[in-house]
Amino acid sequence: MIVTVVGNPRAASRTYGAAVAAAEAVAARLGHDGPGEVVDLAALAPHLLAPGTHAGVEEAVELLSRATVAVLASPTYKATYTGLLKAFLDRLPPNALAGTAALPVLVMGHPRHALAVEVHFRPLLVELGAFVPTPGLALLEPELPGEEPIGRWADQVAPQIDAWERGRLQPRS
Repeated sequence: MIVTVVGNPRAASRTYGAAVAAAEAVAARLGHDGPGEVVDLAALAPHLLAPGTHAGVEEAVELLSRATVAVLASPTYKATYTGLLKAFLDRLPPNALAGTAALPVLVMGHPRHALAVEVHFRPLLVELGAFVPTPGLALLEPELPGEEPIGRWADQVAPQIDAWERGRLQPRS
């Protein structure tokens, strides 16, 4: 199951569109039907920053924990992902993404932020136990909707996910 998490504080953002397009491109190359489920953190923002639990947040955490492929997208703020996405991921237990191929996507206004996807975002997903194929997707705002760069990126990461899934599913001797 593919789950897409969008960490933009604005609903219906360009980041949302890019994330769904990235999930669709990867799904098509892996032979999945559609891009799967989408969690838009803009709708959960007031609950993520409030104390205690909230049913919507708990459902989103559970959904992401069950994903075999997760596309996690954020606009670039201060050369990294948003605090909203971090607040959500902080709710995951240790190794919550073990058994998940996680695909980091950052939308950025300037090319100087392109390394943020590898330097800042990837380590967070690895810390949560995910397999993170390379490269992460760094999209410049002028490239959006980004069909060509998303397609090239999906062509690179989908074979890695397929090989990882095959290796993970084979019996060990």
